[in-house]
Amino acid sequence: MPLDATGSGGRDPSINVLGGFLTPCNTDPVTGFFRNGCCDTGPGDIGSHTVCAVMTAEFLAFSRSAGNDLSTPRPEFDFAGLCPGDRWCLCAPRWQQAFEAGRPPQVVLESTHRGALDYCSLEDLRAHAVK
Repeated sequence: MPLDATGSGGRDPSINVLGGFLTPCNTDPVTGFFRNGCCDTGPGDIGSHTVCAVMTAEFLAFSRSAGNDLSTPRPEFDFAGLCPGDRWCLCAPRWQQAFEAGRPPQVVLESTHRGALDYCSLEDLRAHAVK
């Protein structure tokens, strides 16, 4: 089960935006701030990699135009690049930016960490949830 850092030396189970335990987002490619396949977070995750998003060609083009190219392979970081259909722990502020531009990717709510709610509303995330 994914875990959050509590800052007190202990670890608690990570919780998703629906109030349940966080489920894995993807392991091929492996995603998450901790590269454990889950969108859990901790104090060092200043980008809030908390939204489990399903990549689309439209979103990948938007992200590239906004300065975050997720589709180009970066072998120096052991990153093969993302393709439409890949699930990825996206930074919540980037998802919100794409939402405001009318180009948000779909979201897997059970795999989206509750920390995303600091940047995105549950209503907006639900409206773009994978059915």
